[in-house]
Amino acid sequence: QVQLVESGGGLVQAGGSLRLSCAASGRTFGRYDMGWYRQAPGKEREFVASISLSGDNTYYADSVKGRFTISRDYRRNTVALQMNTLKPEDTAIYYCNARHALLGDYWGQGTQVTVSS
Repeated sequence: QVQLVESGGGLVQAGGSLRLSCAASGRTFGRYDMGWYRQAPGKEREFVASISLSGDNTYYADSVKGRFTISRDYRRNTVALQMNTLKPEDTAIYYCNARHALLGDYWGQGTQVTVSS
């Protein structure tokens, strides 16, 4: 089982930056594809970015390409989401996800990101 704890959310003005971090417990961090999702008020949860278990492959939603960067640190068992040039439409609760076809699908509790115009 994997436990995920997000941090780094907050309030920022449009055009600003935030860095989210997700700390994963357990010794199997390297077995999981890791990702970030977000959910805005009144909307469904949506994919933001993911990184493969090897770290070699990253994927982004079109809405964040060129602005967000996902990375992972195997020594610290963390995955980060660097968010630049933030827009009001990026306002949402951001969730960390760990996914493995056999070991399961795990979520953090979420961290609020608010971008003011």
